[in-house]
Amino acid sequence: MKEDKQLLVITHLSQLLDFITGIGGFIVPLVLWLTKKDEIRGMDFHGKAILNFRISMFIYLLICIPLILLFGLGILGFIAIGIFYLIFPIINAIKTSNNEEPNYPFSINFIK
Repeated sequence: MKEDKQLLVITHLSQLLDFITGIGGFIVPLVLWLTKKDEIRGMDFHGKAILNFRISMFIYLLICIPLILLFGLGILGFIAIGIFYLIFPIINAIKTSNNEEPNYPFSINFIK
């Protein structure tokens, strides 16, 4: 296994493609993880962290939909999740470039 810190950073930052393409922020990290998890040291760990974060945030978005009808709380949830989608990939890309482990709060471990 070789080490490729730049690819790990790109994998974290590729989540931001959602703001451009709508779904690329899930597809690109998934493809990178599936194709490189056995070749790049740390890719399996980082890829799982990213995918668990993405799946968890999607579930939280689904929960926010009915909450819109209930006092408009879902709108606040959408705003918070949008901020999480923007901030945490950048923070974890910086952590990865500094050889620190990524941390995605509010993530449920679906993929272990």
